[in-house]
Amino acid sequence: MSNAPFLVAPLDAAHERTGFHSGSDPLDRYLREQVTQDIRRRVAACFVALADLPASISKKLPRYPTVPAVRMGRLAVDEAFSGQGLGGALLADALERAARPEIAAHALMVDAKDGHAAAFFGHHGFIAQPDSPLTLFLPLTTALQSRNPRN
Repeated sequence: MSNAPFLVAPLDAAHERTGFHSGSDPLDRYLREQVTQDIRRRVAACFVALADLPASISKKLPRYPTVPAVRMGRLAVDEAFSGQGLGGALLADALERAARPEIAAHALMVDAKDGHAAAFFGHHGFIAQPDSPLTLFLPLTTALQSRNPRN
């Protein structure tokens, strides 16, 4: 089994598509109304990314089999600036960008390179995937609530 937080699989009839919103009406309409026919005619292939979330998180979500997420590539701070809060500031900036209304995402995902990095993200509220402790996520609503506690 892969330690990746997402399983990429071919689209099939069991995948719920009505709740999918990419922000592009033509793409959404294609996924809902046309892609199955194109797959059958062998003129297209369509894959979906599936994520397993801990039960404590998934029970709070709509009954969709997957949720959209933003994945952060890398986060590093030069040693000359270590311990000055720059890593936390960069992370806060990434969270703010990921939570913008024009980006439809439920969580920010990270792949910690080692235990030290995983501890950094854990300190900032990220939750480790049950089967992959170096893959962590933070629901964006949690990030927004911690930045705006009165909302």
